[in-house]
Amino acid sequence: MARILLTEDDEAVRSFVKRALELDGHSVRAAEDGGEAVEVLTRENGAFDLLLSDIKMPVMDGIALALHSARDWPDLPILLMTGFADQRERASGLDNLVHDIITKPFSLADIRKSVKDALAGHLPEEARRYA
Repeated sequence: MARILLTEDDEAVRSFVKRALELDGHSVRAAEDGGEAVEVLTRENGAFDLLLSDIKMPVMDGIALALHSARDWPDLPILLMTGFADQRERASGLDNLVHDIITKPFSLADIRKSVKDALAGHLPEEARRYA
């Protein structure tokens, strides 16, 4: 299955998402913030199949992480998560870099489906409607 880098500052959410994705057979490396994620990406030379990141985090937020990752590893799919509407709006300008933005709270089925779609390159339903 896929190698996923999960970046989430909330330990409960990080744990929930990590377990959910491991149920699907994915190998998940977790980081607590964008700064740590950049260190992991650099150390592993971007050798992940997906970057799944929260937007609002200390040190380096998910948008800065997405911009950094897309510059250095342009083929790495990026999926963002947020529980804040204003953060979703901030990320809307990243349409060419980010596969989708998942709104929290989400269910186990929601996150698993979003990751599956991102790994397969399927566009989210909203994008299909307006394309």
